[in-house]
Amino acid sequence: MIETIWFLVVGCVLIFMGLASSTFKRLPISTAMCYLAIGFVLGPGLANLLTLDLAADATVLRRITEVAMLVSLFAIGLRLRLPPTDRIWILPVRLGFVAMLLTVAALTLFAVYVLGLGWGPALLLAAMLAPTDPVLAHDVQVETPGDLDLLRFSLTGEGGLNDGIALPFALLALAVCRLETSPGDALHWTFALQAIWGIAGALASGWLLGALSVRVVAYLRTRHGEALGPEGFYALGLIALSYGVAELLHTYAFLAVFAAGLAMRRVEQKTSGGKSARETLGRIDADDVGAAAADPERAHAFMAERVHGFTIELERIAEAAIMLLVGAVLAATWRELFTWQTGALIAALFLVLRPAAVEASLLGSDAAASQRRLMSWFGIRGVGSFYYLLYALEHAPQDIAVPLVPFVIATITASVVVHGITATPLMTRYQRTRIDD
Repeated sequence: MIETIWFLVVGCVLIFMGLASSTFKRLPISTAMCYLAIGFVLGPGLANLLTLDLAADATVLRRITEVAMLVSLFAIGLRLRLPPTDRIWILPVRLGFVAMLLTVAALTLFAVYVLGLGWGPALLLAAMLAPTDPVLAHDVQVETPGDLDLLRFSLTGEGGLNDGIALPFALLALAVCRLETSPGDALHWTFALQAIWGIAGALASGWLLGALSVRVVAYLRTRHGEALGPEGFYALGLIALSYGVAELLHTYAFLAVFAAGLAMRRVEQKTSGGKSARETLGRIDADDVGAAAADPERAHAFMAERVHGFTIELERIAEAAIMLLVGAVLAATWRELFTWQTGALIAALFLVLRPAAVEASLLGSDAAASQRRLMSWFGIRGVGSFYYLLYALEHAPQDIAVPLVPFVIATITASVVVHGITATPLMTRYQRTRIDD
């Protein structure tokens, strides 16, 4: 009977969200808010259909969340249709590296001197909350490949970069926690070299795999009429391959998958010349799909656009799954969230620490004041923070990781609600001012 109820619930949720998705674009309501609310209702205390034990189920939940992150990061890479040498990349790199480093430092100090945490738990909390979310930020991301809006491009690129860059901070925090409990354990200076290799190696391996795979498939299609299979298989295969190679090389898999998406889009851009991918493809009739896939002038654009469409659908499903899980966790822990510590953390992060880090990282940049303010505000916390919370529960001592759960869940919930409510009106106003200018 429980299985039947689950089929009914999942079917109703997916159909409702599919019907209401266009309506949400006009309202100050995000799909993540709805999934969070549904997860809360399904959780303990109400329907009691989705009961999770974060500590006991951390490994399984982390794997599920990791898959959602990988799909989303690959999709983000496919959206950013500009060469890495373009000047516009300076802003997302500043946000993804500099602003994140400043946010981690500021959050750590706040957690130590205001929240009263030790240095290890404080740094671990900062590593969880510093990365911005690549999954939930639909309203503020690049809408279509080739969108050159500075605000959207910067926030999208930031989300693609800093979820992988957060890993060395999480590893450092775990090492500091061990150092505090076992003073004999010392941090080794090679940690910095490992972090540098983790970032550089991941970007290089992901880029090479993405570029090579799309060229091989296009060659087989255009020269031999082979490899005309479903693009979804290539997308999932490239994500898995990039992840596996990054793990074998001891690099950061999130960055590798993001770079693979970037590389696939870059190959398409170079072969399309000055045209957009859609212009290159033109109109494709149902009977012309095979010919378009094998056409030397359209093969790369065809593959990139089909893979992009497939990953977008997967990304939406991933968003639904993870937010339902977060909502169920919220239902089990909401009584622990209403403390002055969680309120102070949320207020400080949203109103002071994130804006200060963004403003400092963008000094002397080409971003207008209105764009910097919106970049400061839309530091959305969500799936990335949930992933690193599960990672900590899996690898850190329970007496260190478990007390951090209310802080992370409260921040994710506040971000989903507050940023979800403000995204539509603020971005509509931003678009109107850009048109007027």
